[in-house]
Amino acid sequence: MPCILRNCWFIHPTQSLPSSFPSLLVKRREKVFLVAEKMEAINIPCDSYKLGFIGAGKLAESIAKGVVKSGVLPPSSIRTAHSGLSRKSAFQSFGVKVLDHNHQVIEDSDVVVFSVKPQIVKDVVLQLRPLLSEKQLLVSVGAGVKLKDLQEWAGHGRFIRVMPNTPAAVGQAASVMCLGGSAREEDGERIAKLFGAIGKVWRADEKYFDAITGLSGSGPAYIYLTIEALADGGVAAGLPRELAFGLATQTVFGAAAMVTNSGKHPGQLKDDVASPGGTTIAGIHELEKGGYRGTLMNAVVAATQRGRELSKS
Repeated sequence: MPCILRNCWFIHPTQSLPSSFPSLLVKRREKVFLVAEKMEAINIPCDSYKLGFIGAGKLAESIAKGVVKSGVLPPSSIRTAHSGLSRKSAFQSFGVKVLDHNHQVIEDSDVVVFSVKPQIVKDVVLQLRPLLSEKQLLVSVGAGVKLKDLQEWAGHGRFIRVMPNTPAAVGQAASVMCLGGSAREEDGERIAKLFGAIGKVWRADEKYFDAITGLSGSGPAYIYLTIEALADGGVAAGLPRELAFGLATQTVFGAAAMVTNSGKHPGQLKDDVASPGGTTIAGIHELEKGGYRGTLMNAVVAATQRGRELSKS
């Protein structure tokens, strides 16, 4: 039977055209065959495809674990390559196939995620270029590595760039993605589902990626520092260290959940807590005197600027 894709009919060359088929397409039968063959060449199965990781580090492990845990793919559909025993064991512990060489991963994958350090992405992609084709959807999670370079090194534009952050390790990543020149909408949906298994995903123009690095890429470190400072404040006020740390951590977690789930602006939530002449407004006053908000804003801007410098080097 013919298949339907976006309201267009494509007939395989071995099939006969149905009598009800439009006469225009009957007259152009050979051209229709050619289109169908091209679509088949780059189509990736929607529900069952092979996912490969070039690079078997912590981020690749987090993504693979999230994909398996969420049921997006079974572990038998995921593969990577590594010679180290500890990294092999980490992936094999939840059923992922670990091969000996990267070229084996490429040859056995429909979607390939390059999860290597930014400074070696170019060498790795160029080394594997002879094996790459538009039959495969390529993904890079390398910070600061631009799509135009990735596409040039790979020899085609079916590439998607994703910027996740370290909370991917606990399934709470903030990831942003943008599509290369030959990547299709279906490719974007597939990768959004993939990275949705380890957190939340947004799409944005690549021109924003340096600022994204400064905010969500570096942001977890700012929050870790904040948690540490809150805990130290609790100790300074007389609390035992363990209790202070637990309270600081849960307070940050709960406040983030309030912003996410309440639908209220953070400023309104702050006002709801700060009663006139109370303890909270006294603490906020001290934060304002220390330039707390301005310092955080400056941190994001400084990290963004540094990201731009590194991406040019």
